[in-house]
Amino acid sequence: MSKELEKFKVSNSFTFTVEDSLEQACNAPEGGAGIFVVYAVEGGDKELIMVGSTGTVQNDGTLKSKNGGLYDKIVNGHQFAKTGRKYSWPAQMKLENIAALEVVWYETFNANTKGIPTTVEGQVLQNFLDENGKLPRWNVAF
Repeated sequence: MSKELEKFKVSNSFTFTVEDSLEQACNAPEGGAGIFVVYAVEGGDKELIMVGSTGTVQNDGTLKSKNGGLYDKIVNGHQFAKTGRKYSWPAQMKLENIAALEVVWYETFNANTKGIPTTVEGQVLQNFLDENGKLPRWNVAF
């Protein structure tokens, strides 16, 4: 992935298929703030299809994070419809014939690192735009 993400040491990933429960598959922290990067996996190929983030930095340098953090944003955040990803992702995967998703998350703002989640998300999307002339297909806008 992009070099902007290498400095974030609190990171992990999980794989999700239409048969899985996103609530059970997701290993992102409930208190964490940062970004998540979603890849469609087909055999040995991976395609970046979405970048998302959660957490807002206040003017005093503190973090305002919604309850549930990265975990809640990945599992219950709305996408494709006014419904949580735990429902919309499997439906969209069936529509697009995607066998599996690999979700990589990065805690960008914590006691040791102060990466503003939306800024990091923007950098990753900017790099994708520069290389591909468009945003990842599951990102509607930025």
